[in-house]
Amino acid sequence: MAAEASCSAGRLQAIRWESRQLVILNQTLLPHRSEYLKIRDTSAGHYSIATMQTRGAPAIAIVAALSLAAELHTHPKFDSNKAAHQHVYERLDYLGTSRPTAVNLFAAIRDLKQVADQALEENRDVCEAYIAAAEQMLADDIADNQAIGRHGAAFLGEGKTKVLTHCNTGALATAGYGTALGIVRSMWEQGRLEQVVFTETRPYNQGSRLTSYELLTEQIPCRLICDSAVSALLQADPQVSAIIVGADRVAANGDTANKIGTYQLAISTRFHNRKFIVAAPSTSIDLQMKSGKEIVIEERADREITSVKGVTYGSLLDERAVEVVQVAPLETKTWNPSFDVTPACLISAIVTERGVFVKRPGAEAFDLADDLKKL
Repeated sequence: MAAEASCSAGRLQAIRWESRQLVILNQTLLPHRSEYLKIRDTSAGHYSIATMQTRGAPAIAIVAALSLAAELHTHPKFDSNKAAHQHVYERLDYLGTSRPTAVNLFAAIRDLKQVADQALEENRDVCEAYIAAAEQMLADDIADNQAIGRHGAAFLGEGKTKVLTHCNTGALATAGYGTALGIVRSMWEQGRLEQVVFTETRPYNQGSRLTSYELLTEQIPCRLICDSAVSALLQADPQVSAIIVGADRVAANGDTANKIGTYQLAISTRFHNRKFIVAAPSTSIDLQMKSGKEIVIEERADREITSVKGVTYGSLLDERAVEVVQVAPLETKTWNPSFDVTPACLISAIVTERGVFVKRPGAEAFDLADDLKKL
């Protein structure tokens, strides 16, 4: 079921949870059409993640968790608490197959299984315990994003400046506010943002489709550039003081997996002597992975590169004008990794809700295990 959404000025809500019903903004239709979808169960939740109706590592975890909460709320009463426990485990394992790269998803699955285990052991209602925990995850994610915004804005220092970002890391990619865009929002609210420049983010165009939608909706000053124009921009405009990106997974040494193209941005940032900042909740840090060499990179279909989807020029109000256009010859083979890994040596700081992590003097990598212990 779909409900029309308004794109008027104001704070975006990509995830809505009211009266134990989950509704998400269908991001595959953005920016030309805003439509909310009701997610009734884990099958719908899995589909929304796999097809990128919802996207962004924090948002994926929240939608997965709440899709099972919605399912449990409407599910016929289980024969026993043990049966409910088994159902929670099975459906969480199923949701884990929707996006193998997002560490937040697996952290949420781990934590929610522990909630179910504890409820069963203490003879409390497993379903109610699970729903309460999933709801708390939603509230915590918003609070964490706001903290990331404050910490990141403080790290960038005083004065008004321009920043650049890649992909989409705002309210559309989280439960609300955003990670990298959370820092942008915080700077804007403090009157310290001159402009945010954002890349188109090929091949799926999360920047030109989603970040533009979000920034224009909230009336934050912004400008779109081609992915290939970043080095030229840094060379031409010294006011661009930092590149701020999100993360799908951060290894213990700080190596960071993020949207394809992030690595080359980091190289250019280092050459032009600007700050390269990763913004992510601490749940994105995977201390079990010693380095980025262990991160498995998802590869996606050829058609995402060889074709483009959009609205026919001049027909923006006609939803029937959405078309897929083949750009490359049909037989063209591609290499289409969804993510790349930026080495820690190119990263200036990792901003989390718990604070800002930097490398020790002279070090090429972070020691995130030790840093997290100290906070």
